[in-house]
Amino acid sequence: MISYILALVTGALSLVLDQWSKYFIMSNYELYEGSGFIKGIIDILYIHNRGGAWGIFQGKTWLLLAFTLPIMAVCIILLFKYGKKSKLCFWSLSLIIFGGIGNMIDRIFRDGNVIDFLQFAFWKDFPVFNVADCAVVIGAGLLILYFVIDTVKDFKSKKVLENEND
Repeated sequence: MISYILALVTGALSLVLDQWSKYFIMSNYELYEGSGFIKGIIDILYIHNRGGAWGIFQGKTWLLLAFTLPIMAVCIILLFKYGKKSKLCFWSLSLIIFGGIGNMIDRIFRDGNVIDFLQFAFWKDFPVFNVADCAVVIGAGLLILYFVIDTVKDFKSKKVLENEND
């Protein structure tokens, strides 16, 4: 039970950190202004992203919201359906949901602009991102891990049943 509460608290804290960090960047940097953050790893570069990941669907806020809302609904349904069966699934979906909420807040309340500000210092061509993006990517990675583990378990169970029937 504590793991599930921790997952929700972590998701909520990622949302708070996301919104606070965006407010901090907007208050302390000019648009397109940057600075070093973690030398050689992460730089700060304040930009507005009016599109999705990698800038796709630029300026199509309502399309992005129309796409995001059903995905969020599916994640919430999966959370209730499978979350109690697996802590890993619960954690992954919690991070995806709270990260999605963070970027939806921007799209709705910041005129379609998602505030991005984290840039890999060693990979300048990689898109600039934010804390909500990190939560979604980590959650998606954990969800993939959950499905791989679940698939392997099913495969092993079927093998055991086949061997018992031989």
